Amino acid sequence: MNPSQAGPASVDRALDLLEAIARSPEPVGARPLATQLGCALSTVYHLLAPLTARGHVARTPEGYVLGPRVPGLYRSFQRHAGIDARTRGLLLDVRRAAGAHAYLSARRGGRIAVVDSTAAVTADGTDPFEVGLDHGAHATAHGKVLLAALGRSARRRYLDEHGLPRLTEHTITSPDRFEAELRRVRAAGAAVSVGETDPAYTCVAVPLADGSRALSVSLPTERFRGRRRELTRVLVRAARHGFPAASE
Repeated sequence: MNPSQAGPASVDRALDLLEAIARSPEPVGARPLATQLGCALSTVYHLLAPLTARGHVARTPEGYVLGPRVPGLYRSFQRHAGIDARTRGLLLDVRRAAGAHAYLSARRGGRIAVVDSTAAVTADGTDPFEVGLDHGAHATAHGKVLLAALGRSARRRYLDEHGLPRLTEHTITSPDRFEAELRRVRAAGAAVSVGETDPAYTCVAVPLADGSRALSVSLPTERFRGRRRELTRVLVRAARHGFPAASE
């Protein structure tokens, strides 16, 4: 790509660069970034300049890291997702009552994401339900709840775009089986995913009143046995307390 080229391609490349820096567990240099993105070193420097000037990226002696503008963006994201002190308190209450980490997920703009959780941020990405876009929502309890709430045509559009990729041997990959699973979710008012995203983890979820968000917990599968009803009751009780509405 010509370093002076402007337009959608350069925007995509800049976002790829920002995401590569975000994924890195430590500061990363321009040359490794160029290798990751498969582009010229001059292109990386050309894109880093405005990202650094605007505070999205910062340059340190060890390499590039996310910049001071990012926390403000995240706070705005939380506000738009309806996350405030009360929401955080409810999530912590769920964690204490369930003895398992709690998560708030949302469907917005045709995508599903975990928007907040009580799990600590880990450098090794050991949490299979960490905050961020959920690329395997068909295999998570919160994803099933949110997809079950969609109309059939909207759900078909989502699945046409994202598919039903196999993540573990337990993942439902048949469209017919998945539709049957969502009918069970709607009838029960809750969803369970046992080892469908990660063979070692199980998650349970219920919808919130607005239909576009879900409350869930996750725990090692070995600790889940015999606790399905108990965990569902904890989630239903918390959901009825009323989470603040998300911004449209």
